[in-house]
Amino acid sequence: MSILQNCCIPKSSRRPDRREWLFWILPLLAVAAFVLALLVGASRVDLGEALSAALAGERENTAYRIVFYLRLPRALGALLAGGALATAGVLLQAVLQNPMAAPNVIGVNAGAGFFSILAMALFPGVLGHLPLAAFLGALLAALLIYAVSAVTGAGRVTVTLVGVAVGSILTAASNTVKTLFPDSVYDISDFLIGGLSGVSLATVLPAAVMILPALGITLLGSRSLDVLSLGEEVAGGLGLRVSRVRLLWLLLSAVLAGAAVSFCGLIGFVGLIVPHVMRRLVGNRHRYLLPASIFGGGAFLLLADTVSRTLFSPYELPVGILLSLVGGPFFIGLVLMERRAKR
Repeated sequence: MSILQNCCIPKSSRRPDRREWLFWILPLLAVAAFVLALLVGASRVDLGEALSAALAGERENTAYRIVFYLRLPRALGALLAGGALATAGVLLQAVLQNPMAAPNVIGVNAGAGFFSILAMALFPGVLGHLPLAAFLGALLAALLIYAVSAVTGAGRVTVTLVGVAVGSILTAASNTVKTLFPDSVYDISDFLIGGLSGVSLATVLPAAVMILPALGITLLGSRSLDVLSLGEEVAGGLGLRVSRVRLLWLLLSAVLAGAAVSFCGLIGFVGLIVPHVMRRLVGNRHRYLLPASIFGGGAFLLLADTVSRTLFSPYELPVGILLSLVGGPFFIGLVLMERRAKR
């Protein structure tokens, strides 16, 4: 009877489910967060005045300079970095079969940070090479963690602990470079903490060239992630070349995390919090989870950055600190849930 009813009901009268509503709500939320980031700050700005000044070519106008030189690049950076880090978290969780995997948790961010700082020290003043250097560092860390999990057959918690150890080693290496090259990397405290202060179009655009194509490829290949999530034996039996597919997704997660870290520093927990929240909202199918994480991650980091720079105005709290205060308890909660599930 239900089948006949479904056949007889016109498509136009079918109620959209929650996922369909969310695909309207999440982009609108990202746009609203973007506009809010342009309007809110230590000083009030009339967005209409800034747009009028832009059309009139009045580049010395105060509102124009604040919006287009400071807030617009920062908002674009937050939108890109949030979407990239959230998507990287989804990919790492699928590849490692570990719900606690995230770029900052398993050391991928630390690898990207180390190579970025090393590039700053060896090639000071050159910005265009940072996304590539960060990608190589993120890839090295991701491959190392994957090798440990593949060779030893370690459990989820063990792989996470290995990732934390790798991250600590790479962070120590970053501090070593900072000590040995004080003149070249004298001002990287914000980078190590994670923040978007001082982001410009010159630093965002090279990363965007890597992030946007990677996001597109990820959306196109979402079906293979669903198959991979069934387990190695089942995925192989369905004809999936597991090793090649896993390597591809590791490469893309390294591209996304590395490019984001190259301009926003070691921002953490976006790739952990957003995928788990989006799974609660849209489920585990990656055709829904990936676009939801892209828009949700962008909106989340935009809102977090807006709060961090206005909460103690005129003083600014780096967004990396705020996210650590939120993400730390979130991670502990995931660990406790994992232990309960095993019991």
